[in-house]
Amino acid sequence: MRRFVSGLAAGCLWAVCLSMPAAQALDSSTQPVVVTPIRSTSVTSTGQPIALPQGDVEVAASTFEIAPGATLPVHKHPFPRYAYVVAGTLKVTNVDTGQSDTFKAGDFIVEMVDQWHQGSNIGTDPVKLVVIDQVEKGAQATVLKQ
Repeated sequence: MRRFVSGLAAGCLWAVCLSMPAAQALDSSTQPVVVTPIRSTSVTSTGQPIALPQGDVEVAASTFEIAPGATLPVHKHPFPRYAYVVAGTLKVTNVDTGQSDTFKAGDFIVEMVDQWHQGSNIGTDPVKLVVIDQVEKGAQATVLKQ
């Protein structure tokens, strides 16, 4: 059984671990922890600076599974949304510019903010995502285009 450190001590531990080479990072039981950076950025997939909500913030995490051949409705996110592609191949198209990006398993997506877009599973396997939203408390993470 692993012990987890909470509060300020956890923040300090992770700050130390993330600043160390992966081979040197240790968990609270002194066993090696492998930290593999996935992505670091200050802009969205369309180059917008990432700006956090200004009011009280809620963080919500969810999983999505998109069937092969499925296309999501046109939508936008008024606040930051992040997604990790666990499996499959997802094509995301900005409907105003026509620009598309394709993401596959292992990719980390920093979604566009307040821009109409839609995602399509262009592969033969389900797309599986872990999605994290940061929204103003009580606000919707997704707005569908009417």
